Amino acid sequence: MKHPKIAIVGGGLAGCECALHLAKNSIKTTLFEKKPLAYSNAHTSENLAELVCSNSLRSNELTTGIGLLKQELRDLESSLIQIADKTSVPAGKALAVNRDLFSQEATKLVEDSPLITIERKEITSLSDPSLAFADRIIIATGPLTSESLSNSIAETIGASHLYFYDAIAPIITTDSVDMSIAFWGSRYSEEEADYLNCPMTKEEYEKFYNTLLKAEKVPSHNFEKEAHFEGCMPIEALAERGEKTLLFGPLKPVGFNDPRTGRRPYALVQLRPENINKTMCNIVGCQTKLTYPAQKEVFSTIPGLNNVEFVRFGSVHRNTYVNAPNVLTKTLALKTNTQVHLAGQITGVEGYVESMACGLWLGMILTANILNKEISPPPQTSSLGGLIHHLQAPTKRFQPSNAHFGLVPEPTEKLKKKERKAWYTERARKDFQKWLDLS
Repeated sequence: MKHPKIAIVGGGLAGCECALHLAKNSIKTTLFEKKPLAYSNAHTSENLAELVCSNSLRSNELTTGIGLLKQELRDLESSLIQIADKTSVPAGKALAVNRDLFSQEATKLVEDSPLITIERKEITSLSDPSLAFADRIIIATGPLTSESLSNSIAETIGASHLYFYDAIAPIITTDSVDMSIAFWGSRYSEEEADYLNCPMTKEEYEKFYNTLLKAEKVPSHNFEKEAHFEGCMPIEALAERGEKTLLFGPLKPVGFNDPRTGRRPYALVQLRPENINKTMCNIVGCQTKLTYPAQKEVFSTIPGLNNVEFVRFGSVHRNTYVNAPNVLTKTLALKTNTQVHLAGQITGVEGYVESMACGLWLGMILTANILNKEISPPPQTSSLGGLIHHLQAPTKRFQPSNAHFGLVPEPTEKLKKKERKAWYTERARKDFQKWLDLS
């Protein structure tokens, strides 16, 4: 059977997942990746599937939308989820990975596939001559799509693209933390000690908060309008909402007692290990657009981090996405040019796992189409189905979304609040398995 020629632009999570799924079904692709010839402001490694924001793939619990999505990807034999499980590091109930090892393993898997040709070249537009050979073009350039390619997509869909800002948390060396103050532990399990915790008194918190408010920020370009995604707000933007906002967010002290006093601290900062040996940690929830000197000043006011050594400061970058319900078909193709498909965060899914899921789903769609097979979308009651439906449901103001139970249909029976998550999960697992059996 003669297969169409497929070009995938972008060697991130969605692009790699899509290419690997197609390869499993004996379908060849050419994968274009601009690194190491060119880098975005956030990328530093020439490896594919680079994780730039955090090393956490979030909760593994089935009673969460993201935990359920990961299990559904395991059911679908997602290549990247298998690598994530293989390269995981301790993170309590979350799935976190050694980000360097994860990217190395993903790169090797793609490079070793005889059905995937990697071209290290930047694609600047949909009409780039390098794409002339392709019958199908998949744009999987993620939240950091270049301005030139973004403009080309915008011209094709007949409207300006949308964007918001993502913020990256700083990473520090663990051995520079003052362990006479900080302690290992997990919020909801006494048996686990996967996070390094820095407790704060009221006076210490107020010093941190006031320093944060006064700190210098990196200015936005005058032609850019900031529109932060609620799930990844810079810590200084959260602080501006009120003095106690952080106490109910990333600095909440719930679940801990300060070993020095035996009492709950006024506030608490958590550090999550970046690698299996716990030699590096990121400051959880402290993504920021502060200048580098300001970051050092602000985060050094946190008890235990007074003399901390920074491996990487936080930063902010533009996150590009399209108004999916308006511009994409059910096969994630542009309505104005069905030769072109989108995958990953550029479609309006938000997060590492969601990007993998979108890339895998597009791979499944194309595989079925090429092999003349029928494929129905996963049930909307499943996490994957809810995420796909989000990209198709018209709304007055489309915004990117993580996987969560708000994307699936409400319960059909009256339930107590504490029973709802388990009910969502049970329904999803049953419906998803039925869909798998029929696929």
